[in-house]
Amino acid sequence: MSPSVTPQSGSATILVVDDEPDVLRLVEAILNEQGYHVVTAKGADNAIRTFDRLSRKPDLVLTDVVMPGMSGPMLIDHLLLTVPNLRVLFMSGYDDRQVVQKYVVEKGFALIPKPFTLQKLAATVRDVLAQNVLDGSPQPEPVPPGI
Repeated sequence: MSPSVTPQSGSATILVVDDEPDVLRLVEAILNEQGYHVVTAKGADNAIRTFDRLSRKPDLVLTDVVMPGMSGPMLIDHLLLTVPNLRVLFMSGYDDRQVVQKYVVEKGFALIPKPFTLQKLAATVRDVLAQNVLDGSPQPEPVPPGI
């Protein structure tokens, strides 16, 4: 199978998920300035509804790890059922928490710690979008309920 390569900016669509409106606005502004098409969702439940309504699935989902209700890793488990080769970037202010280590870092997902600079976010998003994704590649183990 051949790798799927997504443009590094311009035409890439990014779904940004966080429970903090200020974070959503800031990340949206930074990524829009970089030329990305940004769709935001407050929390995982809204992200699932937004994801399902999109006619073209996002090239990247940038999500907070720790959110009320459904966590970022649980959200990604759900979305990977629909788009198995989805590119994912987690963000978290709790980079040493067990959930971050076990369900993000140890599984090979990209992570950007909060707070981050405009330059760091832009570079990390570019790096994740530049990664080749192979269809049918093994996926991380699902997150148990309650995480």
